[in-house]
Amino acid sequence: MVVGGAGYIGSHTAHALRRHGYDAILYDNLSRGHRFLAEGFELIVADIADRSQLSRALKRVAGVMHFAADSQVGESVQHPRKYFTNNVEGGLALLNAVIDADVRKFIFSSTCAVYGVPAKVPITEDTPRQPVNPYGMSKLFFEDALESYGRAYGLRSVSLRYFNAAGADEGGNIGEVHDPETHLIPSALKAITGERGALELFGDDYPTADGTCIRDYVHVNDLAEAHVLAFKHLDAVNNSARYNLGTGKGESVQQVISTIEDVTGTRVPRRVGPRRGGDPPELVADPSLAQAALGWKATRSLHDIVRTAWQWEQKLRQRGKNTVRMTSA
Repeated sequence: MVVGGAGYIGSHTAHALRRHGYDAILYDNLSRGHRFLAEGFELIVADIADRSQLSRALKRVAGVMHFAADSQVGESVQHPRKYFTNNVEGGLALLNAVIDADVRKFIFSSTCAVYGVPAKVPITEDTPRQPVNPYGMSKLFFEDALESYGRAYGLRSVSLRYFNAAGADEGGNIGEVHDPETHLIPSALKAITGERGALELFGDDYPTADGTCIRDYVHVNDLAEAHVLAFKHLDAVNNSARYNLGTGKGESVQQVISTIEDVTGTRVPRRVGPRRGGDPPELVADPSLAQAALGWKATRSLHDIVRTAWQWEQKLRQRGKNTVRMTSA
């Protein structure tokens, strides 16, 4: 069961599961997800705190992948109650239902935000976990809950700490859809198409080569493949395991913009704004543990990420135009 399966990474993972011969049931309340991203799969529309729905669904599954969470750092600072209610209380309701249903395999969508502002990069799994915002705190709480449930109830789990997920499925059928959109690449593409104003760069005075932040961008389909490998790996996990998912290579905001301009042939309209509080200059993964344990390695480049994101953005625009035409007819 893919919880949050009508969302960005969950929908890509559902397709990866199918490619590997698994049957996936998608479970999503559609507060952030989109029904059209779940097309072709059984979709249960319900909340993760709905014990009766969870109980019925969990009787049919061998394992759970949990993607359902609020995930905007800035919003978490402004509305921590929402994040602890949804990500912690809701997550625990799901986890308790999983244990009660005697399901003992669990994959968790975690984040590099659990590390906070690291003292050095690349970041290994041994880096102290010191989140600096409620979003990262909520994810760290759930990681620790999985470890406790493993010791007490025999739950086998893997927490996958993403760095910057980006791109879209190469087939062009699914991709990134957020409202509001806060991620760099889709925001830049929407600035090109005129669907939003100029892209705001949050600071250009960081201690990096070009003054902009450096991040580790990993293609969403590489992430999806990692979830399938992690599920297979659960048979070898005694309690809980945690792995970084990234390329091991950092790209600056300016490098990403340059790649977008190369792919699209269009300049990205932009302006420089002030830094955001808590943004580290550099976040790059050391993914060697995931490679050793899971046999996983990111294979797609930044150019691949931007190319597939641009393909998806064009398809979304066409979808929007068709919707307008149908509404007007």
